[in-house]
Amino acid sequence: MQLDILTLFPNMFSGPFEESIVKRAQEKKLVNIRILNIRDFSTNKHRSVDDYPFGGGSGMVLQADPIARAVRHVDPTREARVILTCPQGKPFDQQLAWALAREQHLVIICGHYEGVDERVRENLVTDAISIGDYVLTGGEIPAMVISDAIIRLLPGALGGDNAATEDSFSTGLLEYPQYTRPEAWEGHVVPPVLLSGNHEEIRLWRRREALARTLEHRPDLLAKADLNQEDLKLLAEIEREREREGC
Repeated sequence: MQLDILTLFPNMFSGPFEESIVKRAQEKKLVNIRILNIRDFSTNKHRSVDDYPFGGGSGMVLQADPIARAVRHVDPTREARVILTCPQGKPFDQQLAWALAREQHLVIICGHYEGVDERVRENLVTDAISIGDYVLTGGEIPAMVISDAIIRLLPGALGGDNAATEDSFSTGLLEYPQYTRPEAWEGHVVPPVLLSGNHEEIRLWRRREALARTLEHRPDLLAKADLNQEDLKLLAEIEREREREGC
């Protein structure tokens, strides 16, 4: 994958993109990341890329021209999927991450100030994406979040073949609880089923815990999850237990 990020603050990416899975994915040549400064595509001597909004109002707006030059520089054939990070965009989720991970070339434009000239969205952008209903200083952190979520899905980025597909949200549910050594810690012990060696019982316990955790913390996900008859039976048991416990 070719991943180009257009930003006013390229130094913000040096830490997150030089550690952990993203670093290893680059070393394995699974992804090539380029960070470009939008100011480098300005045509004025001050390298300014923003101006006051037409119609008045506070703040500054990123101009269309330098962004367009940057996009056309990295994607002269106009074959890339071009993403704009902005509050008005589609909510980012695991399903969208999977879709983007199948692309060969992504360009992410980091919004800033009061936003980007609307003509950029209308004529250059294929996807406007938001990572949540809150306000950030700029689009750099959303670009990091989107990039990380996508890169870890690239074949070979994670250690296990099924690691990405078993993550929370990939199955439509939150992930089941995880434990490691020691078996007993400060009086708290690992559930005996995980030490039993019975793979079917372990599978069933994990599925039940994933359903219970999702029901408790994100019941909205259950409405969209692909549940089979076994899941529905487990959910009925969980709900009966909750009723007995007065939850």
